[in-house]
Amino acid sequence: MARITAGVTTSHIPAVGAAIDQYKTQAPYWAPVFKGYEFSRAWMAANPPDVVFLVYNDHATAFSLDLIPTFAIGCADHFAPADEGWGPRPVPPVEGHADLAWHIAQSVIQSDFDLTIVNRMDVDHGLTVPLSLMFGQPSAWPCRVIPFAVNVVQYPPPSGNRCYQLGKAIRRAVESFDEDLNVQIWGTGGMSHQLQGPRAGLINAAFDQRFMDRLIEEPEALAQMPLVDYMREAGSEGIELVMWLIMRGALTPQVKTLHRFYHVPASNTAVGHLILENAT
Repeated sequence: MARITAGVTTSHIPAVGAAIDQYKTQAPYWAPVFKGYEFSRAWMAANPPDVVFLVYNDHATAFSLDLIPTFAIGCADHFAPADEGWGPRPVPPVEGHADLAWHIAQSVIQSDFDLTIVNRMDVDHGLTVPLSLMFGQPSAWPCRVIPFAVNVVQYPPPSGNRCYQLGKAIRRAVESFDEDLNVQIWGTGGMSHQLQGPRAGLINAAFDQRFMDRLIEEPEALAQMPLVDYMREAGSEGIELVMWLIMRGALTPQVKTLHRFYHVPASNTAVGHLILENAT
């Protein structure tokens, strides 16, 4: 059967993608950020997944205020990099895994979670930047990717508990797929940041570090945190952290931390990154 072997969390800051694309990763400002992913790229090369189930949020490219799905799963075979206003990123197209995606959609919907099934969409920096951070700049991505978009842009977003329970349903779905696949689940976005208003530029390092502690050690309790606490403590865009709870819900209750990295700032955002393995 298929199995989820590891979980990854990472920020998906668009300026990080620009630094990669413009060969500025060793510039003084950016070098500390990319140093934090050196272990990750080496580990990924030694532990390649067959499929990455990648949880991210769309930034008004595939979806707009005309259509806002709370949870949307990409069930196509191919996903092109999106043009976000300055041309698509110079990265490979994403190859999906339609059979597994459809299986997950059926299983999760039958478990009482409503998903929007998407058969055609372009994927923006929310998805491609994490791939670049973990895989570098290959001519083709080394694994299949199932995009899973979560609304954390337009109120109301899903609760942390809803996301955590959804992660559990995704794990059950993957484990019932009758093919031997090594699947990783990634939760992207965050950490603390606010891009507009009187609190623009807000970074709360103490909250971020505590969030990572609790994500590892007490995810059930963390999942109960009200959404207003995310916005109060981590800024308006800090709500993206609920996507990390989908990843955590798909792992075992106890996990092993293989890598942890935190850095501020990167384009007025806190960078957080974890690699977790199931403890058993």
